[in-house]
Amino acid sequence: MNDGIKIRVAEAEDAERLVEIYSYYVLNTAVSFEYEAPTVEEFRQRILKTKEKYPYLVCEKDGKVIGYSYAGAYSARAAYSWTATCSIYVDKDCRRQKIGSTLYAALEEKLRAMGIKNLLAGVAHCEEKDEYLTHDSYNFHTRMGYTKVAHMKAIGKKFDRWYDLLWLQKVIG
Repeated sequence: MNDGIKIRVAEAEDAERLVEIYSYYVLNTAVSFEYEAPTVEEFRQRILKTKEKYPYLVCEKDGKVIGYSYAGAYSARAAYSWTATCSIYVDKDCRRQKIGSTLYAALEEKLRAMGIKNLLAGVAHCEEKDEYLTHDSYNFHTRMGYTKVAHMKAIGKKFDRWYDLLWLQKVIG
């Protein structure tokens, strides 16, 4: 890519930077339903576990990691082997620069090569935007070709508020 942007496979050594990116979302938003940011070691283990079967990618700009995306199993049952869940996080100061769409395009390419046919993304949602959650993630996913297939009401509680969870799907195969 140009503009100093590079997509590459995540390494365990990226854990510290990825925790920095993710911690913002955990501590300040309802995007993630985790209450506490993981430790660097816990995040390192998440990276290694994911990479046993699925792609885990980072985006660098001028040598600094500014976002990441990965896939995982939807279910351990064999019949679901062609379906994966996808997640993406971009440094809060680097949003709206096409980093997310670039990461997801690279992730989809790798998943398609693995024979994955369906992608699922869980997106936190509230009818009225608030200081902890906007509709940015939903809007991003729909721009990327995902459609809403499920809406679970008041499924996650964070910041003393109830949030919904939308399941979005994209067929790539």
